[in-house]
Amino acid sequence: SSRGGISDRGDVKGISGAVTAAAAAILLSFSGAMDGCSVGMGMGMGMGMAMAAEKAEPGFYEYYGTAASASSYGGFGGNASKKDTAEYVYDVPDGWKERLISKVEKGTNGTDSEFFNPRRRAEKVYLTFLSGFSRLSGRDTVLGNLALSDVNLQDMISSAEDIRAAERTDPASGQLYYDFEIDSPVAHSLISVTCANNKLYAHFVNSPPANWAADAPVLRHIHDSFTTAVGPRRD
Repeated sequence: SSRGGISDRGDVKGISGAVTAAAAAILLSFSGAMDGCSVGMGMGMGMGMAMAAEKAEPGFYEYYGTAASASSYGGFGGNASKKDTAEYVYDVPDGWKERLISKVEKGTNGTDSEFFNPRRRAEKVYLTFLSGFSRLSGRDTVLGNLALSDVNLQDMISSAEDIRAAERTDPASGQLYYDFEIDSPVAHSLISVTCANNKLYAHFVNSPPANWAADAPVLRHIHDSFTTAVGPRRD
């Protein structure tokens, strides 16, 4: 049955139903070479970010990320409030705190930005990116390769009670997005993945299972607000 958001738009082929067994098969099937816009651990990942309090729905502000290379980290913030340099944008709830990303982390796992709820730090939104990819591979390939570079995501998939996915195309730009929703005892996660600017962007919104029901409207808003600068924002 539909649980709102992306969950009524289709299941990932091969990971619906008996999720635990299917997830194990997925992780095995992704151990080979990655192609297209699939994700994996790699060098050359980096980030940079720019944030500005711009117009957003009440209770949120817009975060603008530049996804610059790790070698650009440590500048003096000349572009820190320049909306026109952003490569992606998403809404952040008022009162959430930014976790500063180290240069090492930027260069090794591609984390570009992260914010968390100070009342429960495990409730967070973060974005990773990888350069050198111009298109998305299949949905299950993308999800599996994301898991290869994220131990927490591996745990979520292997213990999941439900995994759902959908794809959508921006009507203005034609840009393809994959959306995933994972319900597990580890966390409830909403993931959006797309390619633009010869990069892959993966946007994660995670919540402890005990807090998901109460906080779902805010967390879904964060998830739905993510877009790259290629196309118009989603309302």
